[in-house]
Amino acid sequence: MPELSASTVQADAGRQFYLASEHHVKNGTLLGFWVYLMSDCLVFACLFATYGVLGRSYDGGPTGADLFDLPLVAVNTALLLFSSITYGFALLQGRKGRTGSVQGWLAVTGLLGAGFLALELYEFAHLIHEGAGPQRSAFLSSFFTLVGTHGLHVTFGIVWLAVLMAQIGMHGLTIANKRRLMCLSMFWHFLDVIWIGVFTVVYLMGVLS
Repeated sequence: MPELSASTVQADAGRQFYLASEHHVKNGTLLGFWVYLMSDCLVFACLFATYGVLGRSYDGGPTGADLFDLPLVAVNTALLLFSSITYGFALLQGRKGRTGSVQGWLAVTGLLGAGFLALELYEFAHLIHEGAGPQRSAFLSSFFTLVGTHGLHVTFGIVWLAVLMAQIGMHGLTIANKRRLMCLSMFWHFLDVIWIGVFTVVYLMGVLS
């Protein structure tokens, strides 16, 4: 193999190369994120199945009808559902290239998500104060695990939302940030769908039983 001269190496080192287009597989991120959401569906399916088996194992303790404050949970549900609507407004403004409006609607979405978490933590604290903690019965163990796992996802979503707002503030609505905005939209709406299942299976059926 012939050796390169020093002048040739210096000339090559001074060259710069530019990509004509973004080096990213088209729709690759969205496909990968769909795969992640399907795996998360399996996690929640296992938690719902566990609750279905243990949800009537009260061990002589309080039942869902004794513990659940349905009006409070309805307000919490409304907060999360409205947060999906405000996120939809952020997406619409993003398509028009309005960075400030996107930031505003994302902030409203984050506040609604934080309100949802605050009410959920209040509910948990109230149940534990009443002696209905996760160690009280299998029903309460499965309840805290299912609802708590969803709340943990909402927490991660709010953190992601805050990071995305910072990225948009620094770099604007770049192609990468629009892609991140779409992925977070999928995640946020996924949490809404899961919560509707939780509200129906855990709270409504628990109170009616």
